[in-house]
Amino acid sequence: MKILRFSTPERRPSYGWLFEDRIGEVDGDPFSAYRRLDPDLPIDSVRLLPPVMPGKIICVGRNYEAHAQEHGNTVGELPILFLKPATSLIGPGDAIKLPPQSSLVQHEAELAVVIGVRGRWIQPETAMAHVFGYTIANDVTARDLQRADVTWLRGKGFDTFCPLGPWIETEFDPADALITCHVSQALRQMASTRDMVFSIPRLVAFISSVMTLEPGDLILTGTPAGVGDLVDGDTVSITIEGLGTLTNPVVSETRP
Repeated sequence: MKILRFSTPERRPSYGWLFEDRIGEVDGDPFSAYRRLDPDLPIDSVRLLPPVMPGKIICVGRNYEAHAQEHGNTVGELPILFLKPATSLIGPGDAIKLPPQSSLVQHEAELAVVIGVRGRWIQPETAMAHVFGYTIANDVTARDLQRADVTWLRGKGFDTFCPLGPWIETEFDPADALITCHVSQALRQMASTRDMVFSIPRLVAFISSVMTLEPGDLILTGTPAGVGDLVDGDTVSITIEGLGTLTNPVVSETRP
């Protein structure tokens, strides 16, 4: 099932579900008790929002060996974790804004895991029972600032640096799905989720040994090789087989 968030001029932001090309509202909380209402809205009549508003956006660095190598790094024995703020979230079609502080902003196509069941010290064998579903993320990065700082917060944390969507797929199989990223129709990234160094169960277990995972939390599972520069006027489209496509334009942000 595809779960999403949407708004219209007449409706406040709401959770919905997708049936073919129509949306029905979700009455209740999709992470607990809810009821699906009739799909009465054409999808092209609504604005799609980030499909979840997470308490935490937990990201994994260097989870594809080829991506680590393209930056002259190696994969460690344990996952590298960092956070992105919730204010970095934007939805499908929203603009990625290039901040004036950076001269090197890059895309990173990623599979995102949405947590559905609260847990701490989750074991790998039971980790998938805590997963609600999956969506597409773009871990936009100011690479020059990431390299200049000791931590990655500034380079990863600007507003609009976490496009997410278009929906959450609850029946997706993450074992071997093709990830592609096109920038203005040019292919930049292509790999399979099977190339992850640390599997999703292992990531859920490792992260939950550090912090409690709550329903709605996001885990961005890392990006394949092929990350590249974004400039004003670009359009970024990330497709994950079985999930759909997330598309966002790129614009320059001027200093106020």
